[in-house]
Amino acid sequence: MLRTLCRSGGALLKNSQRNVPRLWVTPAQQRWASSLPMNTVVLFVPQQEAWVIERMGRFHRILEPGLNFLIPIFDRIRYVQSLKEIVIDIPEQSAVSLDNVTLQIDGVLFLRILDPFKASYGVEDPEYAVTQLAQTTMRSELGKLTLDKVFRERESLNSNIVDSINQASDEWGIRCLRYEIKDIQVPPRVKESMQMQVEAERKKRATVLESEGAREAAINVAEGCKQSQILASEGVKAEQINKAAGEAQALLSVAEAKAKAICLLSNALAEQNGNAAASLSVAEQYVSAFSNLAKQSNTVLLPSNAGDINGMVAQAMSIYGTLAKQRPTVQNTMPETAVEEKSEEVAQ
Repeated sequence: MLRTLCRSGGALLKNSQRNVPRLWVTPAQQRWASSLPMNTVVLFVPQQEAWVIERMGRFHRILEPGLNFLIPIFDRIRYVQSLKEIVIDIPEQSAVSLDNVTLQIDGVLFLRILDPFKASYGVEDPEYAVTQLAQTTMRSELGKLTLDKVFRERESLNSNIVDSINQASDEWGIRCLRYEIKDIQVPPRVKESMQMQVEAERKKRATVLESEGAREAAINVAEGCKQSQILASEGVKAEQINKAAGEAQALLSVAEAKAKAICLLSNALAEQNGNAAASLSVAEQYVSAFSNLAKQSNTVLLPSNAGDINGMVAQAMSIYGTLAKQRPTVQNTMPETAVEEKSEEVAQ
């Protein structure tokens, strides 16, 4: 009996060594999964691990962390699944964008096993399956975007890749938590074109800013000229108004003075010896006019008797006498109030 148990234990040990699960990541990371332990009847399952048990070749149950009991020979530990978050490095691959630009892109995939049964029996090699699914999904999503959108919409690209992976990995009991693009490499010529595009865009912005500054400066100068012209026109307007008011006031003063002078002259002529005074005034004005003839113009028109001052004065006095004779008749026909109104009108 002891020999039989030893032979069974040796067979189980050989089978356990054969069925050690493969690495879930690249060898460079050296992340090893737990090896298949032997059935020692009393087992202690570590935290965040799920042990898949087969009884007589069929799935029996999944051991929970802690103390567990198994039946020797009949029960066998078939798979050991880690429930921790697993990191898979997606190798670099080439993809073609919507505008036919070949890109070299790699990424990192973060996933977790939610159902150990599906992860054990739903897919043969979970690492290989998820890696291939991530690569194909990445190529498909990059083919829907242009080169510019690949850099601008990096977050949405990662989200679309995660959604596509989760739709296919639900049958495997695996949940993709997130996907991150590590590096995107473009061809050298495309990189040069992008650099030239960036420089052209910066020159365009500089030109636009310079033109906007020139426009603002021109607007400010025009506003200043407008304000100065408005202020100047208002000053000219105020000056003309003041000048007109002064001229009007001067005309009124001159008219009032002239009216008073006429009144005084009329009163003086009505007194005794008024005719003699008028004759003297006419003679003085005649002499003054002849004295200024040569000063005003080179051409002088003189009457035939320019030297006969007595005759000119007598002629002026005869005209004045004729007007003086007509004046009492007019005054007798007009009432006193009318005479006063007429004198006021003449004064105005």
